[in-house]
Amino acid sequence: MDSITQLALGAAVGEATAGRQVGRRALLWGAIAGTIPDLDVFIPLGDAVSDFTYHRSFSHSLFVLAALTPFIVWLILKLHPDTAEHRKRWYALVYLVFATHVLLDSFTVYGTQIFWPVLTTPMTWSTIFIIDPLYTLPLLIGIIAALVVSRRYSGGHTANSIGLILSTGYLVWTLGAKLHVEYIARSTLANQNLADVSVLTTPTPFNSLLWRILVVDDTHYYEGYYSIFDHSGSLRFDRYPRSLELVRPLHDHGPVQRLQWFTKDFYAAALMNHDIVITDLRMGAEPDYIFRFKVGQLGNPHPHATTVEQLPGIRNYERLHWIWARILEPQPG
Repeated sequence: MDSITQLALGAAVGEATAGRQVGRRALLWGAIAGTIPDLDVFIPLGDAVSDFTYHRSFSHSLFVLAALTPFIVWLILKLHPDTAEHRKRWYALVYLVFATHVLLDSFTVYGTQIFWPVLTTPMTWSTIFIIDPLYTLPLLIGIIAALVVSRRYSGGHTANSIGLILSTGYLVWTLGAKLHVEYIARSTLANQNLADVSVLTTPTPFNSLLWRILVVDDTHYYEGYYSIFDHSGSLRFDRYPRSLELVRPLHDHGPVQRLQWFTKDFYAAALMNHDIVITDLRMGAEPDYIFRFKVGQLGNPHPHATTVEQLPGIRNYERLHWIWARILEPQPG
């Protein structure tokens, strides 16, 4: 999720865990702890593919963060020795903030290696877009109330708890919406004799009402959209070539293997100015994809990995208008 959401979630969890015991310091340290896992973006890992695929790995591991928790609590007690009697609360606060951070990231499509190094498979439940105001706003309202309402009253603490309940309820809604979209998608594909394919459903930007459906087989990928308000149950898919023959000569190349693993096979290859490029099909939409990587050059026996271009998933307001038009006025088929 975006940094503001993670900061808000950390502050809200901090207040809920220890706000009554240590006051507004729970909000502060909750926000700090909610930011710590994402600091791995400042660690250079050698090349663009490594930076991409090792993000949300060790820094988002429930095991690593459990080992880090005592150090953070030690630092807190050094700065706030008057709260030493609430040591156990501080432990609960720090680790709960860490855990909720990485679990929320797992609800996005990017992938989070929450069990690293025991299991390095990224968790990608893909029920919520990386920025979703309906999830974040209840958290922000709750922590603002906890900040401004006098500690002599419980109104701020209660408002914060309500914000957490509402945001969690919205997350549960996205799970239900995804199950519904998955059912519609697989039923449609079965009717089109495309049952033996890989399917990914993910919400479009800033909402959980319009969903993008990505399908890949050995030669092509298919893209379709489904609105929760569309009761026809019909879907139309556009088909595009994967061009995997471009990367077959590079099958032993480390970055190619890494991208194939990290994308869970939801990738396509293309030739751009004699450069062989792999695109992560999960993040973005045709033709606007966020992550593209140069993995080799046509005819070059010494492939290398570097970012070719990083494009925004939404280029302009026309794309936003298209998304909301599809939500409110879904087109059958």
